Amino acid sequence: MGQRLKQLSQWVQQQAKDQEMQVAAELEPVSGDASFRRYFRARGEEGSWIAVDAPPEHEDCEPFIAVAQGWLAQGVPVPRVIASDLEQGFMLLDDFGDELLLPGLDDVSVEAHYAQAMEILRQIQRTNNPQLPPYDRVMLAREMALFPEWFLTRLLGLELSEEEYTLIGLVAKLLIESALAQPQVSVHRDYHSRNLMLRPTQGLGVIDFQDAVKGPVTYDLVSLLRDCYVDWPDEQVRFWVEAFRQRLLKDGIEVAESALFQQQFDLMGMQRHLKVLGIFSRLWLRDGKEGYLDDLPRTLSYLYRVSARYEELDTFTRWLEKRVIPAFEAHPRFKDQSLAHWWA
Repeated sequence: MGQRLKQLSQWVQQQAKDQEMQVAAELEPVSGDASFRRYFRARGEEGSWIAVDAPPEHEDCEPFIAVAQGWLAQGVPVPRVIASDLEQGFMLLDDFGDELLLPGLDDVSVEAHYAQAMEILRQIQRTNNPQLPPYDRVMLAREMALFPEWFLTRLLGLELSEEEYTLIGLVAKLLIESALAQPQVSVHRDYHSRNLMLRPTQGLGVIDFQDAVKGPVTYDLVSLLRDCYVDWPDEQVRFWVEAFRQRLLKDGIEVAESALFQQQFDLMGMQRHLKVLGIFSRLWLRDGKEGYLDDLPRTLSYLYRVSARYEELDTFTRWLEKRVIPAFEAHPRFKDQSLAHWWA
C-alpha cells in the first residue's frame, strides 16, 4: 500500500470511529475520472462510503464542498460530504454506487432517463450559489484555445498559418457572443451520461460538479444531449431542446424564441466540442489516458455537422473539410475510422 493510500485509510478509519461505524480496513478502488482525484469505497455493515484522495497540490476540494452543500440544500441529488480534510486533500462522501447512466441508455430507456436528467437540470439552474465564478469571455476563450494547441498542432501535427489562427479566433468570438447573450444560470459544466449515476431506488444522482460556474442556459443541455460518449438523431435532439425551452419559459426564464434558442444551443455545442477535442487530446498526450481518443470521432463530427448548418460559418466548415478532417483521418490512430458515417 502506498503512503498516500495508507494515510487515507487511516483517516477513513478515524472518521468511521467518530460516526460510531465500523468499516473494512482495506479500501476498494473505484474507477476515477480525468483529474488527479482517486476514489475508493469503504465498506461497512451499515453500508458504504466513497473516500476521495484529491492531492492538494493538484486539486482544490473547497469548490466541490461548497457546491455539494449548496446544491444538496436546494434539492439537487448530489452526494453528501460526510467529512473532509482540506489540508490532506481527503473527503468522505455518500456512495451513489457504480452504475453510470451511459450503459443504461438505449432507444427505449432514453426518454425516461433524459426526462429525469432534464428535471434535475432545471433544479440545478434554479439554484442560488453566489460563490460560483462567472463563465465569462476569458474562460470561454481559454477553453477553445485548447483546440488549436492540443488537437490540431500536437495531436494531428498541423502547422497553422496566421490566417488559420485568425479564422479560429473569429469563430471563437462568434461563439462567445452567443454564449454571453443567453440567460446566465448555475452550470454543472460536465453534465453528461458519465456524471449521472443510476441509483437503485432513488433515481439519478449527480457527481463531478466541482467546476460549476454561472453561465449560459444551454451549456448543460448541450452537454447532455450532444454527449461526447453517446449520440442521438438530430431530429430527436431538436425535439428535446424545444421541450426544455418550454420548461424554462414556465420557470420564468426569459429564453429566446425557438429558432434562436436552437441556434444558441448549436453554437454552445461548438464551443464545448472545440474545448473537448483539446482536452481529450491532452489527456492522451500529457496524461497517458488513451481511452478518451475513442470519442474524438463523435466529437469532431458534432463540430462539423453544426458548423455546416450556418451560413456565417461557411469558411470554417470548408476549412474543416479541407484541412482538419483529412488530417484526422490520416492519423495512424484514426485511419480506419472515416468520419463520413457520422453525418451520412
